Amino acid sequence: MAAKRTRSPAPKDAPSPGPGSTAPSPFTGFADTEGKFFRKLAKNQSREWFLEHKAEYEEGWAKPLAALLGEVRARIDEAYPDVDLAEPKVFRIHRDVRFSADKTPYKTHTAGVILARLGRAVMEAPAALYLQVGAEEEPFAAAGFYMMPKEALGAYRAALLDDGRGAELASLVKGLEKKRFTVGAGEETKRVPAGVDPAHPRAELLRKKGLIATFPALDRELLVSPRLVQKLAEQARSVAPLVRWLVHETSR
Repeated sequence: MAAKRTRSPAPKDAPSPGPGSTAPSPFTGFADTEGKFFRKLAKNQSREWFLEHKAEYEEGWAKPLAALLGEVRARIDEAYPDVDLAEPKVFRIHRDVRFSADKTPYKTHTAGVILARLGRAVMEAPAALYLQVGAEEEPFAAAGFYMMPKEALGAYRAALLDDGRGAELASLVKGLEKKRFTVGAGEETKRVPAGVDPAHPRAELLRKKGLIATFPALDRELLVSPRLVQKLAEQARSVAPLVRWLVHETSR
């Protein structure tokens, strides 16, 4: 991926619904611009400390994220006339340490996703928006398919080899790059698929095992402002044609 960071618009750890069972309040901003809670959490990776400060996380970060995603989803729905936008999900702050050398129990960020799909309740689907905020140097927003499962990857490559559908995707990518989006993948192969000419005009796209559009950098000051809703909605609408292409072509 050409982006300086490659994080998943749809991480594989199972997400949980946003906090609470009632509709979230309007997004007015996160707790602060620096992710102070997460910086403290990084130094206090214990269940006791987290439980003592859980309300700070819920009220300052998890609930605002649920509200933010809900508002963005409502604003971009019209950009997906033929695709279903799933209810937003806020991911668990607890890390899955079963297969990780890092056994710290908590993530130092909060993240959520709005999946785009054709009416099927599947986790491995493109994201209309993935947003991550926390102790990192800047907020991270993206859309697309981080890692395609085998069948979806096969369909993606077949579409790229089709002159019409492949040229459409290449044009969408070029247009987004002109708007300062960074289009890449979490993982790529060294060569094009077997039987494909290495000089194929879409060879670079054919080597990707996913396709992610990373949004232009967000100003941290927006984290404490309701203006973040409009900014993310504008960027998510810009990338909607690429996400719709992925939804339709990888669902064949």
